[in-house]
Amino acid sequence: MAHHVDAAWNFVFWVSAFFAVLITGLIVLFAVKYRYRPGVREKADPAPHHHLGLEVAWTVPPTLLVVAFFWVGFRGFMDLATPPENAYDIQVTGQKWNWLFTYPGGYVDPDLHVPVDTPIRLILSSQDVIHSFFVPAFRIKRDVVPGRYNKTWFQSPTPGTYQLFCAEYCGTSHSKMLAKVVVHPPGQFERWLADASNFLDKMPPEQAGEKLYQQRGCPQCHSVDGKPGTGPTFKGLFGSTQPIAGAGAVVADENYIHESILNPAAKVVAGFEPVMPSFQGKLSDREIDAIIAYLKTLGAGNAGGQKK
Repeated sequence: MAHHVDAAWNFVFWVSAFFAVLITGLIVLFAVKYRYRPGVREKADPAPHHHLGLEVAWTVPPTLLVVAFFWVGFRGFMDLATPPENAYDIQVTGQKWNWLFTYPGGYVDPDLHVPVDTPIRLILSSQDVIHSFFVPAFRIKRDVVPGRYNKTWFQSPTPGTYQLFCAEYCGTSHSKMLAKVVVHPPGQFERWLADASNFLDKMPPEQAGEKLYQQRGCPQCHSVDGKPGTGPTFKGLFGSTQPIAGAGAVVADENYIHESILNPAAKVVAGFEPVMPSFQGKLSDREIDAIIAYLKTLGAGNAGGQKK
């Protein structure tokens, strides 16, 4: 889409620049030529109130330019709004404060990987607030709205890595809601997807759990160094006694962690807000088991829970 956007931008910019110079120059010229000078009397003849040629000149060309602006923009907009029928579909989920990309086989990655020179259709949804999917290099930007699906598409002819932003302020860590778009050379995307999709079979559970911790955006809210953030730290969490808001205390064992991932509002740790999204249907039991195995490597818990 970049050539459409750039063409429209350059067209509007240079036409605007031309008229800015022309109008400013005429203003200066008339201000100097027709300035008030002592001893110069006004002409007795009144100034004309109608000049057909002048009125046609300032009406017809601007109208044609506005129509041209519309046509250039409309043509690019329709191309962007109409993905090819053979486009490769990827689900995009925005949530505070990370992106998740789900591929047709069910694999989820925090970065967007695509094959080169292939039309890619993105189906966008949000888990919480409005986000905005923005890849400057591709000139695409699309709102990601809770409760509905938006779509956009692109086709990159050049392999490489490109920066992806959230362009809609979505909370305290908005500036950290970043991802990469990795455009693979011919044949490499399929190999990458096959290898990435089988990481649970190739890694020990603890390493797979750490990978899932990074992939699913857990570091945005849960640290592993003991510092609480939006949610409790994961350091020393497993086996600790956690005070639950309005419900006493609970031991952070396998059952508690499993429930907190699938139904995070069931038992909220005192001092924290119930803002974590549910991963029901997004994480399998095997993936949750790997996360639990990773949490066990972060140190044994101690009584008393975590304070904000």
